[in-house]
Amino acid sequence: MAREKSRAFALRVVKGCQYLRSRKREYVLSKQLLRSGTAIGALVREAEYAESRPDFVHKMHMALKEANETDYWIDLLLEAGYFAPEVGRSLQADCRELLRILIAIIKTTKSQ
Repeated sequence: MAREKSRAFALRVVKGCQYLRSRKREYVLSKQLLRSGTAIGALVREAEYAESRPDFVHKMHMALKEANETDYWIDLLLEAGYFAPEVGRSLQADCRELLRILIAIIKTTKSQ
């Protein structure tokens, strides 16, 4: 589930960043959002081939940190007026869902 959701989220982030660059002429913050928003899925994919359970938890924790950073950039862009409220809130909701999923995966893995 994390794999599919993080990839779908990354695609939304890519499209959102394209919008920010082409329509809003915002380059610096959009680059930060693009980097952190796409890193989540890359780290989840990397975790699939972790060398051990601790390595898996570490990679998922890194994905969690990227998701938290992404939430920050979305919040900042939303409050600065770069995203329409409904678009920004929808991105936030997806990002926060990923945060919950990653937290659950980490907690479950650690308790096994």
